[in-house]
Amino acid sequence: MANKETKARRRERVAQILAALDQEYGTDTRCYLHYETPWQLLLAVIMSAQCTDARVNQVTEHLFRKYDSLEAFAGADQEELEQDIRSIGFYHMKAKNMISCCRDLLQRFGGEVPRSLEDLTSLAGVGRKTANVIRGNIYGEPSIVVDTHVKRISRKLGLTDQEDPEKIEYDLMRELPEDHWILWNIHIITLGRSICTARNPQCGQCFLRPYCPAAKE
Repeated sequence: MANKETKARRRERVAQILAALDQEYGTDTRCYLHYETPWQLLLAVIMSAQCTDARVNQVTEHLFRKYDSLEAFAGADQEELEQDIRSIGFYHMKAKNMISCCRDLLQRFGGEVPRSLEDLTSLAGVGRKTANVIRGNIYGEPSIVVDTHVKRISRKLGLTDQEDPEKIEYDLMRELPEDHWILWNIHIITLGRSICTARNPQCGQCFLRPYCPAAKE
């Protein structure tokens, strides 16, 4: 279908997909991770790698009370922090990165979470995905976050044929209007968790079925 699809038809199909997602899930750009400050969101996103947001929220409910400032995290004992976050997995590397990240925020950025992609990705444990979450949710910068749901479903919808997350990000930036860059991640995560699951996609129940090439295979 992708090879036969004209540019005009593709634009129309993308508009239909976005309208259907907006109608189904709304246009609230809320983040599923709980936080009160930019640095808390940054640490929560670092912790969320290979872990569910729900689990991270359970951990941060207590963690952000125990370590209530950047200084507290920067001065944390790594082994103790590892035990505090043990349930989220990969706790050794995450604890190490969190402490290093907080030290850099204090020493290099005056305790502020930076805004630019270059500055954010210079921090320990922060890649493009994490940086784009911060840019979108804290600074309102149009950003596309490519996680496993976005990668898988964007490919199914024929909006990219790439495997590399950064290349997928650029493809989606070309395909989607800026006002839906942040929403795309929020909507597609919801879809991927409820209907278009990796192991057992419910194509027959999916409201995007009329616009999805994979559903017609």
